[in-house]
Amino acid sequence: MHSSLAVTLTGTPLGLTAAKFWTRTKFKGTLALKRHINPTRVPIETKESYRWLENLRQSIALIGTPERCVHVGDRESDIYELYCTAQDLGTSFLVRVQTNRLAERPADAAPHDPAHRVFAQLAATPWSGRHRITVDQDETTWLQVKFVAINTLPPVGKQKRYSPQVLTYIHALEEDPPPGRDPIDWKLVTNLPVDDLSAAVEKLGWYALRWKAEVFHKVMKSGCRAEEARLETAERLAKFLALIAVVSWRIFFVTMSARAKPDAAPDSVLTFAEITALDRIDASRTRPRLHRPTLAAYLLQIAMLGGYLARKHDPPPGNMVIWPGITRLHDISFGIAIGSNDVGN
Repeated sequence: MHSSLAVTLTGTPLGLTAAKFWTRTKFKGTLALKRHINPTRVPIETKESYRWLENLRQSIALIGTPERCVHVGDRESDIYELYCTAQDLGTSFLVRVQTNRLAERPADAAPHDPAHRVFAQLAATPWSGRHRITVDQDETTWLQVKFVAINTLPPVGKQKRYSPQVLTYIHALEEDPPPGRDPIDWKLVTNLPVDDLSAAVEKLGWYALRWKAEVFHKVMKSGCRAEEARLETAERLAKFLALIAVVSWRIFFVTMSARAKPDAAPDSVLTFAEITALDRIDASRTRPRLHRPTLAAYLLQIAMLGGYLARKHDPPPGNMVIWPGITRLHDISFGIAIGSNDVGN
């Protein structure tokens, strides 16, 4: 399953904009095949990576405002055809670089200068400044940041089909990584303008949001246990994955909404039945805990149903405690509904 997740700048997941299900006809020998076939000369439509272009088009068709979207992808999406597709659709992208692409040689370069490659021109660019980031709750580090616009050429075998593009490359490198951990070393490419250090740092923050897609899939695998499904046909499996994708998104959405807007009204995210059940649970306590009707307060009660201890120095509740908490809350809500019907009868 290849999915595209819409996320706000605060990290709140808005939902899936595209999803692609596929399976391979051949599982072994694909790496050995690359020794005999140059992948840069194979049409993108025949590759698995074509799903990146399909999801890009589906997302734009669903949202309808391509100029408002920035499509963020990891190194697997470093595809020249994707860059051209984004340009044709009038949308933006921010991708981690994997391929050292061909670049237009600078006018002052010597005949045998390797400056006809993107990485060489990026390496020759001076650092623009430093930026401090938080790696973990108690760990911060400094990054050196540089950026440069480079006239990037398509692969040799596809230069008749695709045109050169002026793309901006951003490099962020950790200055003093701690022992035992690889340094942060990001090379990003975008078709957005980057005119100063603050704009480059902004793009680094946007790329960090890409991890939200990994969290979403973690909820599907660990919470909904997608990999444990044993269904007889691909059609049934696809329907099952489509169903739990919605469930996983809602768990993720509830969790992140409470972090982004803790003082929001509970009914902005939770259903009437969920709020009613939480209110009745709280009313049954000797010492009620819902002192303020805020989303964060109600989310805390859901997390505690899932085993969250809510100690003073505990981190905010995450998806893995919200998942069992919501499951238990729905069981309680169902029991309340049954009891109400019995009383009515």
